[in-house]
Amino acid sequence: MQLSEPVRKILEKPEVVRISVIDADGYPHTVPIWFARDGDEVVFFSSRSARKIAYAQANPKGAMSIGGDPYGSEGYLLKGEFSVEEDPENRWLREITFRYEPPELAEQHVREWSGPDIVVMRFKAHKVIKI
Repeated sequence: MQLSEPVRKILEKPEVVRISVIDADGYPHTVPIWFARDGDEVVFFSSRSARKIAYAQANPKGAMSIGGDPYGSEGYLLKGEFSVEEDPENRWLREITFRYEPPELAEQHVREWSGPDIVVMRFKAHKVIKI
């Protein structure tokens, strides 16, 4: 699905989004997370051992939300599917961390977090709802 210009625009902001995957009991497992946009997909990094990774691998359906605070800001709920992939040379770890933190702190965190345990979650929206 191609994202509309208003959705693309809000995804350019370094806000914290909420992603929801489905746990083993069928309940939503919702967590706040940093992200970056890669074309019409949204990318996150995580530890391979995080519960959200196992849940997304078992059932790729999920959602993410951005914006929509109670004071009238624009917001969207995106429903779609997650996939998990490797992060060669920590490309997304680096890009996302520098998006949210000042360079010196970002460089420190990239050094601390880099390694074979880091993976990428990729989200492809199938439906977008304005909230």
